[in-house]
Amino acid sequence: MPSDLFMWFMLLWSVLITGFMFIGGFFMFRKFLKRFPKEDGNSILDWQDYYIQETLHLWGEEEKKLLNELVEPVPELFRDVAKEKIAGKIGQLALEEKANEIDRDLIIRGYIIATPKRDHKFLRKKLNEKRIDLNPYEHLFQ
Repeated sequence: MPSDLFMWFMLLWSVLITGFMFIGGFFMFRKFLKRFPKEDGNSILDWQDYYIQETLHLWGEEEKKLLNELVEPVPELFRDVAKEKIAGKIGQLALEEKANEIDRDLIIRGYIIATPKRDHKFLRKKLNEKRIDLNPYEHLFQ
């Protein structure tokens, strides 16, 4: 009887460890693909870092605070990665539009564009909590 219980425990433990290894491998592989150079010689993460560095001086304290508030719903483990992705997209928009400063409109547009469609429900909820009118941005949710 105790050996049967131990055997089932070992089987369950083996399945759990294998599952965790597959999940971890999946996320590591995704990160590897983002770091892999594209046709232009830069990776997605290289461009993201470039946009952030080029527009760092355009950010004010209020805008940084707004970005931090907008990423609050993201689990803490992933919050820094999400913030960098969103800041990179905001920086890209700012450079494309030759903006003199990062403003609320740029932050909201970059936030919507950088957020995966599956998370738009949470995004809308957060923007509604902040009492931000979504009508000018509806086309970005498509």
